[in-house]
Amino acid sequence: MNQTFDWDAAREALPLLLEGFRTTLLATLLGTLVAAVLGLAIAVAGRAPSRLVTVPVKAVMEFVRSTPLLVQLVGAVAVFPTVEPLTTGIVVLGLHYATYTSEVYRAGIDGVPKGQWEACRALSMSPRRTWQAVILPQAVRNVLPALGNYAISMFKETPFLAVITVQEMVFEARKYGADHFAYTEAWTLAGLIFLVASYPTSLLMRKLEKRLGH
Repeated sequence: MNQTFDWDAAREALPLLLEGFRTTLLATLLGTLVAAVLGLAIAVAGRAPSRLVTVPVKAVMEFVRSTPLLVQLVGAVAVFPTVEPLTTGIVVLGLHYATYTSEVYRAGIDGVPKGQWEACRALSMSPRRTWQAVILPQAVRNVLPALGNYAISMFKETPFLAVITVQEMVFEARKYGADHFAYTEAWTLAGLIFLVASYPTSLLMRKLEKRLGH
């Protein structure tokens, strides 16, 4: 490994890392979308009156939460070897984080005043209309900062996708370092790109949280 920083190597590695960053960003955005939609579905299903629905949902959630993301990725590739690794990675990331976003949604739903539910019943609103027009708009608004924080966490865990051969940014950094014996330059640039992308987003989420808190 080089002991000094080689700026020529850094300039050569940067385009490759940025190409990998595109894959990292794509996995994060689509994974967050899966987690947001699936997490909401899990939160609503968890409030179903039938144990035939709630028990399996809770069992799956506990299983996903109790196993490492890395194991889930490798296991998914073993079970679905013909699926494109990036697709597998996005689905696994989304499912993994859906178990956490579901709890965020649950807290948001529980935070809706009981009077809102009672008003809907007094107006003879259907359950579907109650959820769509009254409950979910209030619940989602209150949990947006928390969902954003989970998206940032997912972004920082995308390097796990390299294990299943997804050519994201860390994959490219490791490959360039191995091919050119320039690990210092590749890993430093990868770290800086992660920092530049995640830190402003974290500040934005904090600002949004304070704004919604007033």
